[in-house]
Amino acid sequence: MESITSLGEGLTPILALGAVPEAKEIEVWLKDDGTMPTGSFKARGMSVAVSRARELGVPRMYVPSAGNAGVALAAYAARAGLPARVYLPESTPAAMERACRAYGAEVVKGGSTIREAGASARRIEAGGGAFDLSTLREPYRAEGKKTMGFEIWEQMAPDGMPDAIVYPTGGGTGIVGMYRAFVQLQALGLLERLPRLYSVQPENCAPIVRAVRDGTSQATPWEAAKTVAPGLLVPAPFGSERILEAIRESRGGGTTVEDRAILEAVGHLARRHGISASPEGAAPYAALEILLHSGAVRPGERVLLYNTGSGIPFLSSL
Repeated sequence: MESITSLGEGLTPILALGAVPEAKEIEVWLKDDGTMPTGSFKARGMSVAVSRARELGVPRMYVPSAGNAGVALAAYAARAGLPARVYLPESTPAAMERACRAYGAEVVKGGSTIREAGASARRIEAGGGAFDLSTLREPYRAEGKKTMGFEIWEQMAPDGMPDAIVYPTGGGTGIVGMYRAFVQLQALGLLERLPRLYSVQPENCAPIVRAVRDGTSQATPWEAAKTVAPGLLVPAPFGSERILEAIRESRGGGTTVEDRAILEAVGHLARRHGISASPEGAAPYAALEILLHSGAVRPGERVLLYNTGSGIPFLSSL
């Protein structure tokens, strides 16, 4: 118990969005992880990972990040009294870099994508004894992300679970964590069927959606990747097999959205619903109309959108 490191994360609100003009035929809800202690869903995984690091006696930790994971590690490392180093690509929003430094983490910037930042991190950290918290390169962050699925069940099951969950996918720990939680709930007899999981990615960086459409078991790297959503700029997600397994076993799918639609969704969520969403977190809202018109989501279904982070760090750049 002494190793547990928490900032009060979890049990974020699920809000009814009512009739969304672009998809009036479906019942739309949104789970808002922008209200987490560090402003994003990354707090879930970092709480577990840092707690385990303390239990194992790890001397220090590092993570390559597009921003949110770095902020979360910096905060939870500070809470644990452990040193941390965050590797950020050059495109990281300035507010997130400042937050990492404010929590006391050392920041190393370099590369145009998280993949390049990660390669730099592993080169610099090789043999140094630090705990690598890169996405899906250790088991604990995904375990923490299972709380997303457990909370959805706890909050929605009494009135009806969502038929589909629409989730923005970069590194993929969120969708993997939710899937594992639902499988466990089903095995316990607490869940009749899995919600269908739909991955949303930007049209110019969509390795998971491409793999879903091509029917492959592993994603191939996306060349010349670019997007306004830095957390979705993951051209070669490590552990893509697990992400694709979650999507297919849940009978879900994937779709891409234009950057223009993502930015419009940020504005719509703010002005129509009073919700501050990051570009990543707004991507599911942008995908609603596409999923409905394609038949992936059917009239009368309950659909849950997942906002993974607050839009506040992006205000100066949107």
